[in-house]
Amino acid sequence: MKLIFATNNENKVKEFRSLLGDHFEIITLLEAGIDIDIPEPHDTLEENAREKSTTIHRMTGQNCFAEDTGLEINALNGAPGVLSARYAGEQKKSADNIVKVLEEMEGASDRSAQFRTVISLILDGKEHQFEGISRGNITDHTSGEKGFGYDPIFIPEGANRTFAEMDLAEKNQYSHRGRAFEKFVAFLKTLPV
Repeated sequence: MKLIFATNNENKVKEFRSLLGDHFEIITLLEAGIDIDIPEPHDTLEENAREKSTTIHRMTGQNCFAEDTGLEINALNGAPGVLSARYAGEQKKSADNIVKVLEEMEGASDRSAQFRTVISLILDGKEHQFEGISRGNITDHTSGEKGFGYDPIFIPEGANRTFAEMDLAEKNQYSHRGRAFEKFVAFLKTLPV
């Protein structure tokens, strides 16, 4: 089965392909000949994921999926949340976002947070959503060179290193995307071939 992944983020594509293995073929927007940046105008991850998947489905009529992910920090009342990618501005620079979070959390005793991913799959014109959560804590400094986004400042529960210090296989054991994707793949495997 071929599915268009409604993203321009190569890191996310790599992560999803490593999780999917050979079961399904993921086609990127670029590979599908689509060159657009889909807006994320909504207040929830669920609505933003739906916006992206329905936009691509309307354009192509093909089965597709999209995801939206947010880092939700308790001490910041759930921020950055849906604004995670552009928390420090529209330039969407991870380093700037990390600096802003660390500055805002300076002196905070509660460093608990969670990454939450929502996948919106449109299959034969019908939408299905899958959620994955990875709880953990925000560090007080960056650590690690791997991963992307907020990975250098997030240590998942059950681990003693940041996502940025883990290789992809290890990160997938804790990953919010991995957990949402498990539900997504389990659903796809129930479908008749």
